[in-house]
Amino acid sequence: MAADATPPEAVSDQPVEKVRWGFIGAGDVTEVKSGPAFARVPSSSVSVIMRRDAEKARDYAARHGVQRWTTDARAVVEADDVDAVYVATPPSSHAEYVKLAAEAGKPVYVEKPMARTAAEGEEMLAACRATGVPLYVAYYRRALPRFEFVRDLIQGGSLGTPTMVNLALARVAPVGEARSAWRWDREAAGAGLLLDLGSHGLDLLDHWLGPVAETRGWSATRQSWSDVPDQVVASMRFASGVLGTAAWDFAAAEARDALTVTLTEGAIEVPVFDEGPVRVRRGAGAVLERVIPHPPHIQEPLIRTVVADILGAMGACQSTGESALRTQRVMDALLGGR
Repeated sequence: MAADATPPEAVSDQPVEKVRWGFIGAGDVTEVKSGPAFARVPSSSVSVIMRRDAEKARDYAARHGVQRWTTDARAVVEADDVDAVYVATPPSSHAEYVKLAAEAGKPVYVEKPMARTAAEGEEMLAACRATGVPLYVAYYRRALPRFEFVRDLIQGGSLGTPTMVNLALARVAPVGEARSAWRWDREAAGAGLLLDLGSHGLDLLDHWLGPVAETRGWSATRQSWSDVPDQVVASMRFASGVLGTAAWDFAAAEARDALTVTLTEGAIEVPVFDEGPVRVRRGAGAVLERVIPHPPHIQEPLIRTVVADILGAMGACQSTGESALRTQRVMDALLGGR
């Protein structure tokens, strides 16, 4: 149904016991990764979705059981039956829509990367602070059981103290129509796939080890058709004293995915994106493997924490505007502020 075909439910004077969501953007990421989770999580539902293409908006709403759809973002944030807003558009419009929701006094959950630059991220966070609404960012790996298992190992002390990290991510160079995807468009996505893919690993390291205190980066564009960097390397020093290196290659001949944390009494290796076990080595002993599958809707664990936080369990969600801005600043530094 169109946005004005069914009247929104009346505003209640009772305390909010359920978070009713409005989506701004309903593209690929919302089909399986995130969208269905908002209806699966207890005390959460979806009231309306927005997409600029009316036919695609109507189709999405029908397939996902959402009663209303619209092509107007303002209609989403101003709806009486919308308590919080999910921004699932390319990064170029994140700042605009987050600020729109903040002005309406609605908490916001925005896709990662938070923005194209740290300056945009700072504007988003400032807008939410000014109106007193929380800002959450979809770095959903923070809440996945596989990565929380790694965090518990690191912080539990059974493997000693972390001393070094190494991250290596390679993806096969795109061909044909894949080259025209928005992730390769500087205007839509910012300066390259470091922001879209590389940000996940950097955010995990922030979650596990704390903030990066210093970083240096070098980047290159190896593919003649691309106007964004497709290779980035980095050296890092965390505030905790841990040292790190990272290399991202989005023009590779073959894929690779490994994040390794070295500790004084062992090491942990886990893929950031690919399916694979957590490999744990204690001292010079054998490597133990632990297989921890992801849930069908990969953002569901994080969305559960967002809903809990909005309903009053303060601190339930650990992926906030503040934490995401730290990752954004690291990426700015690696890319020379581009």
